[in-house]
Amino acid sequence: MSPQPELPDAAHADLDSMLTRKFGKEVANYFSGSPINRVSFLRTDHPFLSAALKHPSTSFLLYKDLAPLAKGSTKLAYATYNEVVPIIGEDPYSKTEEQLLTEYNSTVSIPQMIFLGLDERDKKGFEWNIYKGVPFFALDVTPKGTIEEAANRVIKTMESRGFSFVEGPAIYAQGRALLDWNARNPFCAQCGQPTLSINAGFKRTCPPTDMASINQTALGSTTTEKPRDRPSCATRKGISNLSFPRTDPTVIVAVISADSKRVLLGRQKRWPPYWYSTLAGFCEPAESVEEAVRREVWEEAGVYLGRVVIHSTQPWPYPANLMIGAIAQATPEGEEIVLKHDPELENAKWADLDEVREALTVGTSGLGEDAPEGYKEGGLRLPPRTAIANQLLTAVVGGLLSGEHKM
Repeated sequence: MSPQPELPDAAHADLDSMLTRKFGKEVANYFSGSPINRVSFLRTDHPFLSAALKHPSTSFLLYKDLAPLAKGSTKLAYATYNEVVPIIGEDPYSKTEEQLLTEYNSTVSIPQMIFLGLDERDKKGFEWNIYKGVPFFALDVTPKGTIEEAANRVIKTMESRGFSFVEGPAIYAQGRALLDWNARNPFCAQCGQPTLSINAGFKRTCPPTDMASINQTALGSTTTEKPRDRPSCATRKGISNLSFPRTDPTVIVAVISADSKRVLLGRQKRWPPYWYSTLAGFCEPAESVEEAVRREVWEEAGVYLGRVVIHSTQPWPYPANLMIGAIAQATPEGEEIVLKHDPELENAKWADLDEVREALTVGTSGLGEDAPEGYKEGGLRLPPRTAIANQLLTAVVGGLLSGEHKM
């Protein structure tokens, strides 16, 4: 079994408040708890981005095929500005977004870079007006297009230092989700033409012209050639002129029985033997979270739910989900498991709290990983603590039902 990373601390975990006394401490799930202040209002400020880009404290998290650079299996590694210049150039923010749109050339690969924000824990780093912290950028170094050669050189340099590309935590999740979204949306959904990433990687727009029609030897000279006008596009009119990253809300729920003594678990056919989890599914348009929870549980297991309470949430960058964790209780007459509706589950069952409690102690692992020491073959297996399902089940067996433990 691979080493299990530590879970993040919740914001203001030690702060006493009326809400904390009533509902308990906030729960922070894996992939959350980023120390980064995103300062989203500065993403169009190119002088700010230029200064942040070149600051000596700035860290660049590199991705190859969406896997981040790391030292070992659990610690992220970062590159410096000088190390990424061969890919990004001296300053990709030296021109305004308007200039970049005017000079857009669909035949030239533009390295996808995301400004993640400032780590304000270090006040001695970069300063801009009232904002202080260490700037963080995410950069896609996957070799492709006109940057393939430069990307390969950077990758070889990093690998020669003992780094590799693996999975990672919160800061990685933000970068991965946005790089993946940019990679999945290279063309305009309205007219089908190539789009340009702007707003420090958080928006894409459909340029009105394209320099690709100009002879490449004439670029940068005093040529009188003009970029060709691209076909009209509805996104360039009115206020609908941009494409934004999507986040897909997904519900996941620990369902307790009417007598509060059992938990509903389900398993898919592809999962390892004895491996179960809580039930989950996507929210649909015009559906509340509570309605989505009730619908998904009935569709997958045939169980009817009464009260639904939101417990915590978890960003899940595969590719862009927000897991909304809930705890719900079945109605007294609605506990019969029926699998004839949605065929997603191979099996579902009610598990006693003691069985779940033991599995959380000796039976957790990722899919495809061996069970930990102490596990007995045939016993219940559950997701690791990096999954929100684990947190929901831990809350249920940890005293939540008796009132001893709050959310």
